[in-house]
Amino acid sequence: MDKQILIKKNIQKTIELEANALFELKECVNDDMCNAVMAIFHSKGRLIVTGIGKSAIVAQKLVATFNSTGTTAMFMHAADAIHGDLGMIQKDDLVLCISKSGDTPEIKVLVPLIKNFGNILIGMVSNNGSYLAQKSDYVLYLPMDAEADPNNLAPTTSTTLQMAIGDAMAVALLSLRQFSPEHFARYHPGGSLGKQLYLKVADVTNDKVKPKVYSGDNLKIVIVEISTKRLGATAVMDDNENLIGIITDGDLRRMLEENTDISDITAGQIMSRSPKYIQSDMMATEALALMRMYSITQLLVMDGNRYKGIIHIHELIKEGII
Repeated sequence: MDKQILIKKNIQKTIELEANALFELKECVNDDMCNAVMAIFHSKGRLIVTGIGKSAIVAQKLVATFNSTGTTAMFMHAADAIHGDLGMIQKDDLVLCISKSGDTPEIKVLVPLIKNFGNILIGMVSNNGSYLAQKSDYVLYLPMDAEADPNNLAPTTSTTLQMAIGDAMAVALLSLRQFSPEHFARYHPGGSLGKQLYLKVADVTNDKVKPKVYSGDNLKIVIVEISTKRLGATAVMDDNENLIGIITDGDLRRMLEENTDISDITAGQIMSRSPKYIQSDMMATEALALMRMYSITQLLVMDGNRYKGIIHIHELIKEGII
């Protein structure tokens, strides 16, 4: 068989096996799962997530997901727990222990210690008769026929199920907490979504680079100002520092196409008298919306009646708004 065909068949088979396992998992959502979510929601402490081997890697990912969606969580490696890391567990914390078999030596040592502390134990396991399942306050049972690899050894289907039910719990908690996009932005200030929700026009406007000319200035001054400030436009002011217009590089090109004698042309003669502008305290996404509405690449920025600078679409691209 052609190697390309074999690779394709293996990939498709793996996806099919794991997808079928996920569909079966959907039918196994029960009261224990719901009660575990409610226990986490009502807890005054944190969620400690632990595991061994590949389950520990899943645990680390789920901790990141829980934290980013409003549920305070910490990772504790099951092997390290009995060598001092148990000290991170506080009185009101809940412990989510992830293990495919539920019968590994590390789990059998760890579980009684957690129970002795009096903490609620949630077991995520694929063996309902295991030690972990029998000792847990809530059991998240993840049934599966086999791993996706031909030898039924490599954690594939099992880790997919662990990841899926962990994500589902995080989403359920997110809903219970009425976790809004604004909350998400607070935890993801560096991400593009976070920037869309908190970044204001003033944050992407350099008020030290504030191109401006006066209505009586000649063409050379206008060209130099647009060229040196590199924002593709300049504001036009009157003698009292009031904004009265804008000149873009497009205005300059159109003027040169229409005029052969440019020696006496002033800024006031070629400026657009109804410049598009935005207030500095508005959201950067609103600036983008205006640019798209008017098919332009920059907006004048105002602080009340005071000219503050220019916001250019390149700045929005650089910040990941687009």
